[in-house]
Amino acid sequence: MSRVVVIGATGHIGTYLVPRLVRAGHRVVALSRGTREPYHRSPEWQRVERVTFDRDVDDVAAFAPDAVIDLVCFTPDQARRLLDALRPTKPLLLHCGTIWVHGHALRVPVTEDEPRTAYGDYGVGKMEIEALLHHETRTGGVPSVVLHPGHISGPGWPVITPAGNLDPAVWNTLALGKPLALPDNGLGVLHHVHADDVAQAFERALTRPAAIGSSFHVVAAQAMTMRGLAAGVAAWFGREPAFDMVSWPEFETRVGAEHTGATRDHGHRNITASIDRAREVLGYTPRYTVLEALRESLRWLVADGQVDVGGQDF
Repeated sequence: MSRVVVIGATGHIGTYLVPRLVRAGHRVVALSRGTREPYHRSPEWQRVERVTFDRDVDDVAAFAPDAVIDLVCFTPDQARRLLDALRPTKPLLLHCGTIWVHGHALRVPVTEDEPRTAYGDYGVGKMEIEALLHHETRTGGVPSVVLHPGHISGPGWPVITPAGNLDPAVWNTLALGKPLALPDNGLGVLHHVHADDVAQAFERALTRPAAIGSSFHVVAAQAMTMRGLAAGVAAWFGREPAFDMVSWPEFETRVGAEHTGATRDHGHRNITASIDRAREVLGYTPRYTVLEALRESLRWLVADGQVDVGGQDF
């Protein structure tokens, strides 16, 4: 049994990860900035030590962890402060990265060994954190493992739609058989992953010494194009997909600048991430396909009143 501290424990991944860790016999300290409950309750949370934690002020080393799982580190400065705190005792550090450490894909599937070409604040920040952690491990400091999820999906929060954005109208359009506007012939690639599959990978990485010093993609077994996702969602409602392939200016006119920016950010990267390393080293086996993860997400969004599919079952 080990003492595992989870930073960001009540978020998307932590909601699934903390119960997994408890069931595996770990003693879990769940740190979160506020008092929000996890997205889904489970009896295992009753056996967890929950602490309100401000990473800019509080010292994670005070909890005497054997391992720290950091799900909400976004800047190199945050990572440096954490390493400084952990260096005296050197617990295992598991960091949540992102497949956006890769920029525009040149070869697919993208492996973890591809040169990093991130762009945008989020991707660049995670790329710099990854480099910092690996250097720390190589030089005899805090041992670390970096896991790179794709577009995290599951019930409890909005998820990236087949149009590569968070526009709830996309789901309604597909459910009712109306034409869906897509740029670039709908060939932008998206690689989702269910939050519980990400949690599975973190749980496995805790007990795989061979993982230390490496990065791993954590995504569904296959990526899908936007038009492929749209066709899959339409089929849930017994419909053939209807597409309206448009230029980027026309797409922005129809959906607005915010949703267009998200679609461009997702589609232009075109990341199909290989999970061969995660399978071999971690024993990672994703339970959900991309469409299965999205279906579970959409059912929650409908039940929560955030999406209208015309009362149809799917």
